[in-house]
Amino acid sequence: MSNSAIRLLEQAAKRWPERIYVEEEEGSLSYGGMLERARAIGTALLGDRRPVVVYLPKSIDALSVFFGAMCAGRPYAPVDAHIPMARLEKIVESLRPAYVVTNEALLPNLEGVQLGDTRAVLLSELEGTQADGPAVEAAISAVIDTDPIYVMYTSGSTGTPKGVTIPHRGILDYADWVVNTFAFDESTVMANQAPFYFDNSTFDIYGTLKCGGRLLLTPETLFLFPLKLPEYLEEHQVTSIFWVPTVMINVANAGALEGHPLPRLKNVAFCGEVMPNTQLNVWRKALPHCSYANLYGPTEITDVCCYYKVDRPFENHEPLPIGKACENMRVHILTDEGKEAAPGETGELCVLGSGVALGYWNNPEQTAKAFCLNPLSPAFPERMYRTGDLAQWGEDGLIRFLGRKDSQIKLKGNRIELGEIEAGAMCIPGVENACAIFDAPAERIVLFVEGGQGMTLRKLNLQLKQYIPQYMLPGKLVCMDKLPHTANDKIDRVRLRATLTEENPSC
Repeated sequence: MSNSAIRLLEQAAKRWPERIYVEEEEGSLSYGGMLERARAIGTALLGDRRPVVVYLPKSIDALSVFFGAMCAGRPYAPVDAHIPMARLEKIVESLRPAYVVTNEALLPNLEGVQLGDTRAVLLSELEGTQADGPAVEAAISAVIDTDPIYVMYTSGSTGTPKGVTIPHRGILDYADWVVNTFAFDESTVMANQAPFYFDNSTFDIYGTLKCGGRLLLTPETLFLFPLKLPEYLEEHQVTSIFWVPTVMINVANAGALEGHPLPRLKNVAFCGEVMPNTQLNVWRKALPHCSYANLYGPTEITDVCCYYKVDRPFENHEPLPIGKACENMRVHILTDEGKEAAPGETGELCVLGSGVALGYWNNPEQTAKAFCLNPLSPAFPERMYRTGDLAQWGEDGLIRFLGRKDSQIKLKGNRIELGEIEAGAMCIPGVENACAIFDAPAERIVLFVEGGQGMTLRKLNLQLKQYIPQYMLPGKLVCMDKLPHTANDKIDRVRLRATLTEENPSC
């Protein structure tokens, strides 16, 4: 049994030393070349077990540092190359890493940042080190599978980032699940969309690594031009994609799939937001030969804990299931009383298994709140993660996601799921994307829509009544050419909420 995810690279390099593992616009690197580079970097990073912050753009260089940190027995912590320095300073304060690895272009940004005893080091310095094979092997052998492989920072409600700490075992099991579930093999070509500081990227990185496939680091700018994405998939003979729904929505809305049958594409997976059936049906109609999968999982899980392979047509207003638990994972839906919810009853989705994070780095208080004992296991202590998401078991045994607990509002005595309003809005012709925000001071729901030119609140609500009750109808409509997105390509709800205090043109 493997103790570290670096063993996946060692195994792949032994079987396919000359095969290309990762490719970007500037070049490519084979499995053997990646292992050789990682061992050199790892030799330079040998020492204690403190983490390594990877302050680099999404690139072969960043991947090399990930593996190099593992060769030194250290966890890595990827951060956005455009991260505000104040946020990076908070991460360094929380993480207390041994190194911040960067390049010549980004190094000047670190001037004035309080790093404490953390050393900023250039990748070019590390990779020039002569690899010490025995020392690297000793560092890797000292790792156990419950040691952390990476720390990924999410936004905290208090303004302080929280470092989600994932163990090697989580990644090892997840890579097995990805390969087995999606039939990945040596012919797999994965077009990566997710940034490396977003946990969806682990599907791409470790799924291809496990099977000997090829990882394409799709240029980030390409996702701004949805009409060009199918051409890119054709040109590179891509077999699998795992994208956030916003990207898939943009491709569908632009009509980009017309004239592009993409015969090589086999797997289309999506995660991170609710995927509207309207746009999913565009994809399924244009590419009926593909397998489609709705994946679910918060950062506190090793990317994904539930999945549903779409096996039938869905009407636009039907909820798309998130399905069932992944292998070596278990899911409970618990009521407020700590009991398993009956089919059709709403509760909080809680997760157990090898993919559950170790906790939040250097944050025992927040860890204790989110990672607790399973009340359904009185005979022995069993640790689980409370996601804060609401869900239901369907009569078919599949799970339906209902939104965040904190997005469930109470208005005029009625409990309302904002996600249900968004799903209804997406069924209306002319609405290309939607986001519902509760304006608490004004006691009204504001619906932001992408598109909807010429639409008024009255016209919209007349159509929304087909899908949601009267008491859920929004009190204000804001039409935008484009909804704002985060760096992960999710809808930026924080920015939209901030506009509620400003003057906005409303329809």
